[in-house]
Amino acid sequence: MNENYKNWDHQHVWHPFTQMKEYLAEDSLVIERAEGNYVIDTEGHRYLDAISSLWVNVHGHAKKEINDAIKAQLDKIAHSTLLGSANIPATELAKKLVDLVHEKLKTEKINHVFYSDNGSTAVEVALKIAFEYWQLKTPKKEYSQKQKFVSFRDAYHGDTIGAVSVGHIEMFHEIYRPLLFPTIQAPSPKDPECLDWVKNRFKKDAQKIAAVVIEPLVQGAGGMIVQPDGFLKKLKSLCEQYEVLFIADEVATGFGRTGTMFACEQEGVVPDLMCLAKGLTGGYLPLAATLATSEIYEAFLGNYSEYKTFFHGHSYTGNQLGCAAALANLDIFEKEKVLESLPSKIQTLTESLQRLKSLSSVIEIRQKGLMVGIEIGPYPLESRVAHKLCLAARKKHILIRPLGNTIVLMPPLSITEDEINLLCAVVYDLISAL
Repeated sequence: MNENYKNWDHQHVWHPFTQMKEYLAEDSLVIERAEGNYVIDTEGHRYLDAISSLWVNVHGHAKKEINDAIKAQLDKIAHSTLLGSANIPATELAKKLVDLVHEKLKTEKINHVFYSDNGSTAVEVALKIAFEYWQLKTPKKEYSQKQKFVSFRDAYHGDTIGAVSVGHIEMFHEIYRPLLFPTIQAPSPKDPECLDWVKNRFKKDAQKIAAVVIEPLVQGAGGMIVQPDGFLKKLKSLCEQYEVLFIADEVATGFGRTGTMFACEQEGVVPDLMCLAKGLTGGYLPLAATLATSEIYEAFLGNYSEYKTFFHGHSYTGNQLGCAAALANLDIFEKEKVLESLPSKIQTLTESLQRLKSLSSVIEIRQKGLMVGIEIGPYPLESRVAHKLCLAARKKHILIRPLGNTIVLMPPLSITEDEINLLCAVVYDLISAL
């Protein structure tokens, strides 16, 4: 039966971010079930999930509390529309998210939650809200000039057209350029001239700029590029000075990945709009949330005839099963003191990675919390050395993925220190054999 699944997979499934010609020449890995930090294939082999099933899993697989929450909700109702009516899990989750932001970001400015389905849509929602916000603040029958968005080289914000428009990774985005709306590309946050560049552009064009959108602290898909200390806080200060909205894309960095619940809290930054997804449900179900300040929300209030409504939505907005999973996920953070357990794990990871720095093939190791990028080279991208290394890791029963010539490690927060040491030892052996 296992061969049937492999054959059907090759015959019918078009995989994301995958060159199918090469994939079809490889042996498929077909996952059947999972336990804790491991996924298990149809042949019973266990693999350490060192990429959190693409950066989403938080507390491990088959977590009883989340399983039970979904089962209990399923016995009540699986889904009803949020257009014009409420539901209990979505309402409870909105309150819990707002309270969490108030606690972690030390603010009471953010009070409103708009649900969608994934990280791309969370960003898409934020872009449309920011654009419409400035239009609503402009006298009727006129369009505000504040229509442009500033984002950064190496940025990745998702795969929908708006999210791709503010993305700047040539390999992923360049082919779609004719479809996209024009945006302002700032230098990478790692470049020393970035903040001065932004300030000079604001001086010149702030009246045309609606918002800045950024992945706080770490640019994930760009290769785990870590921003300099203080960068985020200084960028937010410039936005306040020149009246530009600040959109924090916490899709990858949120829910403990950088060592705190949200990356923004490490620099005391309060965004105007904050995008959440991936770890929101603990990695169980598609759910996203775009959080907004009261000032932004109130700009959309008015009589229907004024057409201030935010005309945007998704069929599964505020889905009860997803929200039930998210509530259980947040409860686990509290009950198991997950954030308090992270410093020792992060320290173990940092120490375990040190040995890799001695390898001639390792160009740079970038780490923030449990987010790691190991850049190897120099190898031409077409040689796919990093991809082959990840296939070799699979034979060692560890799942990792490459981004170009960068090996990404992003394990669930539930990973143990022994598993961290095992992971780094395997990666060391594989890179040293190159």
